[in-house]
Amino acid sequence: MLSDKKIIVIGGDGRQKEVIRILTEQNANLTLVGFDSYDKVHHTVKSKLTPPIFNNADAVILPVNGTNNGGLIESSYTSETLVLLEEHIQGVRDSCKIFTGTATEYLKSLCYKHHIELVELLSKDEIAIYNSISTAEGAIMLAIQNTEITIHNSVCMVLGLGRVGTTLANKLKNLGAKVKIGVRESSLFARAWEMGLEPFYIPDLYSQVSDTNVIFNTIEYELLTKSILSNLKADTLIIDLASKPGGTDFILAEKLGIKALLASGLPGRVAPKTSGQIIAQAILKECSPLKNGSI
Repeated sequence: MLSDKKIIVIGGDGRQKEVIRILTEQNANLTLVGFDSYDKVHHTVKSKLTPPIFNNADAVILPVNGTNNGGLIESSYTSETLVLLEEHIQGVRDSCKIFTGTATEYLKSLCYKHHIELVELLSKDEIAIYNSISTAEGAIMLAIQNTEITIHNSVCMVLGLGRVGTTLANKLKNLGAKVKIGVRESSLFARAWEMGLEPFYIPDLYSQVSDTNVIFNTIEYELLTKSILSNLKADTLIIDLASKPGGTDFILAEKLGIKALLASGLPGRVAPKTSGQIIAQAILKECSPLKNGSI
């Protein structure tokens, strides 16, 4: 139980609502910032984003996207502009932890300067792998919604064989797609081959794309450039899962009549409850060492 824990939850989307529910079940005392349109529940109080609320906090939970490089925090439940400033952080005591999914250099530098532990949840393998399930399912949903063909017997390309790429490739294969995998390393090439996929090296991307129906990009580097886009079929769909700004020249794709979707942050859009549970369990594990963190 977290009966003695004082936790601040700032902004976010449906995932944060699930985090709030689970933490209140553990009797944590929550201060909610940026939840004007959210019904107050037991063990919670609502507050503005002011320095005094940080003084006795045991943990601060930011949205999965954290802040931008100006400190701006996105929230689906308020029209108020939320900006995390140094004046907020400098009041945080040394034992407090700040949780986010991923952190910008702005947030990292603030925490480093004031000796605050910053926990990037999506950098943890177990969290990222669990999260990859909803990302993969959401990506496949987008593919079905935005094409006129079945996944079965289609030619799908996944760029990158990381946590998301591996989960996505497996699900596409299980749906009967021919799955090409673009990798840079020989070990990943071997792994893709062992999985029954069709691996190729990224430098050969141009020659590999011409027969592709759907391209899923997971690499945070602009790979789908003018030369690559010019070799695609007109009805090829691109679903870019990399963090903003993605790995696609979206402006050129639009000029060429190629449908390209930037689909970062899918877990919060397609499975906020499940994704929120994953985040909450990770936070419980960090805040209460006796927890086993199972989901």
